[in-house]
Amino acid sequence: MTESLTRTQQEPGRWARIRSRIAALAATARGLPDRVPIVGRAVGQLVRVNLLDSATRLAAQAFLSALPALFVVAVFAPSSVRENVVGSLRDQLGIKGDAQQQVQQLMSAGHDDVAQSFGLIGALVTLLSATALSRAMQRVCERCWEMPKSGTRVAAWRWLAWLVVWLVVLIFQAPVRDGFGAGAWLGLPLFLLLATALWWWTQHLLLGSRVRWYPLLPGAVLAGAAMTGLGVAAQIYLPGAVSRSITKFGPYGVVFTSLSWLIVMFTAITLAIALGRVVAEEPPVARHLGTRTEPGTWGSKD
Repeated sequence: MTESLTRTQQEPGRWARIRSRIAALAATARGLPDRVPIVGRAVGQLVRVNLLDSATRLAAQAFLSALPALFVVAVFAPSSVRENVVGSLRDQLGIKGDAQQQVQQLMSAGHDDVAQSFGLIGALVTLLSATALSRAMQRVCERCWEMPKSGTRVAAWRWLAWLVVWLVVLIFQAPVRDGFGAGAWLGLPLFLLLATALWWWTQHLLLGSRVRWYPLLPGAVLAGAAMTGLGVAAQIYLPGAVSRSITKFGPYGVVFTSLSWLIVMFTAITLAIALGRVVAEEPPVARHLGTRTEPGTWGSKD
């Protein structure tokens, strides 16, 4: 009885100490942006970009418009290109074994019928509608750099150009990741360079050349590293995830897993581009990259 009373008397003091520690940690977290300015700028940048909303929009556009365009390319392309398309998607999803066979059957089902029914006009319409992904990506880049929207006449050709280049990279990423037969020791550095170049050019193109090349480099490096790391993670995590989804939902399981992975991928890309600007504005980095740090003119051309 005495021990119980003692514990009861000690409880209020223990909870008071816990609350005091939590309050101290919260105060430390609130003061962190003032003591470490880059943290405050990074948080403000992510809030302004609306990270998850932007990534979800990109993933939805990629799934609903860009991937169908990729399938159209596979339908009309030579067999060697079709093999690259299937191989690249398998590589991106990390599918192996029985799941790989089911996905391959799903992608190649009705190939001749689709080729006859689409026609050239249908293929062009599909490609043009797929520029919705380009427009969504342009809005993300403009939010990250606080740029006004480009006019439609100025931006229209850029949407199509970016989509074509993105599809080409997607088609040929599997042989690049494999180092053209040499293995991952060469493939991973090659893919890192390719992904960095792609996202460096992407920002410059979709921003209408309103930001100079060098300030865009940190975001491109972060995006390239994110894509390379996600490619490795896909090989480890996704085979089991896709297999479990196929077991539960049949072929539709691939759809659910693919869409979820696209959201993860575009979250990483959006995060990289957003934080790339923050890094480019850090005084030591800004001096080397020539980043302008006056309000309203950051990263703009001279």
